[in-house]
Amino acid sequence: MMSSDLPSAPPLPDGLVAVVKRDCPTCELVAPVLSDLHDRAGLTVITQDDPHFPTDAGWVHHDTDLALSWHHDIDTVPTLLRVSGGVGEQRTVGWSRDEWEQLTGVDGLGDGLPDWRPGCGSLSVDPAHADDLAVRFSGSRLRSRRVELASLEDEWEAMWDRGWSDGLPVVPPTESRVTRMLQGTTRDPSEIVATVPPALVECTVEKVAVNAVMAGCKPEHLPVVIGAVEAACTDEFNMHGVLATTMSVGPVLVVNGPMAARIGMNSGLNALGQGNRANSTIGRALQLVVRNVGGGRPGEVDRATFGSPAKVGFCFAEDEAGSPWTSLAQSRGWQPGQSTVTAFAGESPRIFMDERSRSPESLTRHLAEALQATVSPRMMMGVDAMLVLSPEHMARYADAGWSRDRFMDELSAELLCDADELLAGARGVAAGLPPEAAGEQVPKFRPGGLLVVHAGSKAGLFSAIIGGWPNGPRGSDPVTCAITP
Repeated sequence: MMSSDLPSAPPLPDGLVAVVKRDCPTCELVAPVLSDLHDRAGLTVITQDDPHFPTDAGWVHHDTDLALSWHHDIDTVPTLLRVSGGVGEQRTVGWSRDEWEQLTGVDGLGDGLPDWRPGCGSLSVDPAHADDLAVRFSGSRLRSRRVELASLEDEWEAMWDRGWSDGLPVVPPTESRVTRMLQGTTRDPSEIVATVPPALVECTVEKVAVNAVMAGCKPEHLPVVIGAVEAACTDEFNMHGVLATTMSVGPVLVVNGPMAARIGMNSGLNALGQGNRANSTIGRALQLVVRNVGGGRPGEVDRATFGSPAKVGFCFAEDEAGSPWTSLAQSRGWQPGQSTVTAFAGESPRIFMDERSRSPESLTRHLAEALQATVSPRMMMGVDAMLVLSPEHMARYADAGWSRDRFMDELSAELLCDADELLAGARGVAAGLPPEAAGEQVPKFRPGGLLVVHAGSKAGLFSAIIGGWPNGPRGSDPVTCAITP
């Protein structure tokens, strides 16, 4: 709806006006005062809920559609106003005998009542009504196509039938829900966030918000979703390739910085699993953007042999407060205190168990053996990986005073392998390194190809390894983007 089509603000009646609702103890308390003021000063009452409150009379008017309350910024009831020319020039909220007597010029109000009582929230700012009222009275900024459903259509089934779902129920993206979602960011709804593969469609902040609603996000999650879309749609990340590969990989998102705590993300117990709304819905929102805006659907461009839970949504926060090391984001060049999201093309996590190592040296050697098997023990430097180090394993390094840099140096040394054992054909295995690698020491990962994150429960001598997809110009590189409000 264009602003020129919007209904004009209804004027308030001149004189003294009180806005009330029956479902407010303070309004009930001052009901006798309202009648007294009508008799002595010609008060008009606007009632929000019960048209018969405080009484059946011609001076009591029902704000049926809450238009008066919304247009005149009534956020608390009772509100007492002195109106001139249809506009409230003076007001007071709640009940205060002194303030009511001063505004009305009438003495002796509310004999026997307490001197003061706070008011209640106006229905016009109640979450059950506020979004719909904003759309109805201020007009829509939204430019997305409207889809009308028949009265007997089931909303959830209709969205599934139209191909908008990832297989799970999605939240209907009504105009009021999308408008509320957009309150989570200061960015303009029409701003282009990214060009989304595989169809290379320009995606606006509004389109991201639509899919964030469908995923079940809260408005405060939206800046992280936008950052994730920006990261995943870069040439470096190569979302088209991640979709089209037959490998079972998808975007794995790691959130760093104060934003993670601000929106209640999980970095501890079950951080890589279900149960936390922000973790579960942010990754899902990115996947819905890729599906619904970019056209990346299974069986079409998405050709994964097995697929992976990472293709539904995989997002968690790093436990920075519990880590003695610099964060993943800092290791990638970002400053402390910056909120970021890192996109990594990864498979489902696999568990690494070590309940016996008491020294950092023993644990590091064991980790190297497990990391060597990432994707294939004979694939060297061709894929990246993410190691999620748990608090109990991290304690081995904290107790010994190891820094992130020392850990990475020691682990890299343990990941150097004799190429002769990994040559194609060695020990009867056709896969392996080319003959020219003979006699060399070969690292498992390229420089910077192993991302280390601290997360997980404080109980459990387990860590997790997330294998990646081929890296480099024809593959995918991890990308970190700032999260902006």
